[in-house]
Amino acid sequence: MLDRFRQSERQLRGRQGEPLFLAEGDLVAERALEAGCEPVAALIDPARHVPVVTRLAAAGCEVVEADEASRRELTGLAVPQPVLVLFRRPPPTDPAALVAASTHLVVVEAVDNPANIGGIVRNSAGLGWDGLLLDDTSADPYARRALRVAMGTTFLLPTARLAPSDDLATLLAGWQVVALTPDPAAVPLDRVPAAPSRALLLGAERAGLTDRARAVATVEARIPMRAGVDSLNVAAASAIACFALGPGTLSP
Repeated sequence: MLDRFRQSERQLRGRQGEPLFLAEGDLVAERALEAGCEPVAALIDPARHVPVVTRLAAAGCEVVEADEASRRELTGLAVPQPVLVLFRRPPPTDPAALVAASTHLVVVEAVDNPANIGGIVRNSAGLGWDGLLLDDTSADPYARRALRVAMGTTFLLPTARLAPSDDLATLLAGWQVVALTPDPAAVPLDRVPAAPSRALLLGAERAGLTDRARAVATVEARIPMRAGVDSLNVAAASAIACFALGPGTLSP
């Protein structure tokens, strides 16, 4: 099993053997355990006392002590965390089932940077959104870097991946679909009308949303910006939009 630590993200997703994900750091590992994810192997720094190790062992995880040089060699990470855990990946969620169970969804198209996906996940989860729909070109929310940026909040946010054949317009029929864009003709974010079911569309930073995605939108909205600055990083923009358009049921 330790050989699996050497595998790429794509290989871990199940191209060779069972689908796994790598939790980097004790916080992500703890939140994965709390969410019911099953650990299978862990590399632990013997010089550090990390409470999560006891929980991993109790869950039947193979726990191996390895110094920093060994963890670096096994994983290929330049600065490996004191705790690195392989978990079995949860089964995929059906997009239609996620839509049926939700009133507020974030939908991302062609966001291929795992750090941006992690930021979007953390913002969506923290600001009360029900789930995340990803197109088939967006980065994996269970990628190591995405999980680390999300601080393990991935396990609180149901996610589903759209197949190329899925019709987003059909899935979101009857929803208010808000496309976030820097287009000056778009409605300012604070003027988007209220709606019982709302989806927020986010696209790639340079290219933005495709015409196909924008065609699904019922509203195009923009974050008012200082002259000379056209847009924000997509993760930062998602935080503003999720707060402004969210369900509004957060604790004070």
